[in-house]
Amino acid sequence: MAVIDQHTHRLLTARLAAEQAARRLPSVSAGLLRGGGLAWSAGRGRIRGTSGPVPDAGVQYRAGSITKSFVAVAVLRLRDAGRIDLSDPVGAHLDAGEVAHLTIGQLLSHTSGLRAETAGPWWERTAGISLPELTAGSLGPDAARLRPGRRYHYSSVGYALLGALVARLHDAPWYEVIAGELLAPLGMNRTTLAPQAPHAAGFAVHPHADLLLPEPEHDAAAMGPAGQLWTTVADLARWARFLAGDTGGLLAEATLAEMREPVTVHDAAGAPWAQGYGLGLQLWNDGGARSYGHSGSMPGFTAIVQIAADSGDAAIALCNSTAGFGDALSTDLLTILAEREPRIRAEWTPAAVAGDVLELAGPWYWGPVSYLLRVTGGELELTAAASSLPGLRFGPDGDGGWTGLDGRCTGEPLVPLRGPGGEVRALDFGSVIFTRTPYDPQAPVPGGVDPGGWRAG
Repeated sequence: MAVIDQHTHRLLTARLAAEQAARRLPSVSAGLLRGGGLAWSAGRGRIRGTSGPVPDAGVQYRAGSITKSFVAVAVLRLRDAGRIDLSDPVGAHLDAGEVAHLTIGQLLSHTSGLRAETAGPWWERTAGISLPELTAGSLGPDAARLRPGRRYHYSSVGYALLGALVARLHDAPWYEVIAGELLAPLGMNRTTLAPQAPHAAGFAVHPHADLLLPEPEHDAAAMGPAGQLWTTVADLARWARFLAGDTGGLLAEATLAEMREPVTVHDAAGAPWAQGYGLGLQLWNDGGARSYGHSGSMPGFTAIVQIAADSGDAAIALCNSTAGFGDALSTDLLTILAEREPRIRAEWTPAAVAGDVLELAGPWYWGPVSYLLRVTGGELELTAAASSLPGLRFGPDGDGGWTGLDGRCTGEPLVPLRGPGGEVRALDFGSVIFTRTPYDPQAPVPGGVDPGGWRAG
């Protein structure tokens, strides 16, 4: 576990104290993950509003929509086991009423166009209903708000369907599946469907006076997968460690990476994208600094898990106020940690490179445009000499070629083309040819090369 100095600890606690006072939070509990464990945690206020203890990392709060990230992992485990495909219509696996044509992938990424919330009374403040009742009341002809796939449209109802999918395919309640497959193996024994002491009581704070109003709490039933869980800072630190890559073999690394890729973004006119969504994870982009995780809210509670993509450090915050803490709290905690306790990068060390791979390194040309190909970390990186953008990365495909890893080249082949003597004459990037010299006449340039060669006019 990482150790931080006392001054950093004081700065972090001061930031949390300022948030609790300024936002008038009955109580708030927060923590920072680094090096696989909680490097810092603190609490302010009282868990019963004016009574009870100051919260520590073991006090339960409602997680709200952070629940969706657990459901998403359960769905992706089914996909990885070959039992479903993300392109399957959800109606192929359960009764989904008039929205049976929506795909599992669209529901995971909030691109289905399905209504955001249930028809009738707001589900977060009323007693839950069964899946047949939800289907009859909320999944009728009026359930579609947008054309499927058109844009980001957050849908809690969609995650109710995904929870029902998990339950149907496991023949067990969705929470039992989550508890058995994820919570128990990860040691998250304080993440439950209903509150267990010690837990905070949920309140609304009067907007114009220092008064509290207790908020209702019900079993959400069919809507539970959208926001039912109760949890703690300590347990969410374990979940953040999982999402950052320490999965304990419960999820493939490639699947975890897929969850963190933006499927859609929240488009705000005149502004660069700042929020997006992957497969069950919210994504944040702060001037190029990427982070991921999930926020959550329920009457009386607000929560967030935010993981810095470059470092794996994570901030967790939970409070028992409907209005909640500000958007900057988790980011500010991560910033204080990064600035006060900078991570020490691993030393660079030489690594063996096979001769046939090293042969690919050096300058290449797409027509007259200069590129440089580097071999680093077992990958190839092809960068345009005149560009400031990141290069295209390729990983080995196992058959002597390479496959694109990101950007426009994702999944595209990069194949070395050899001449009669075995030398690499060109690179075939999905039918686009790179040559060692501009328009090398000895290379298979599409359309050929003018036999007159280069000339002065």
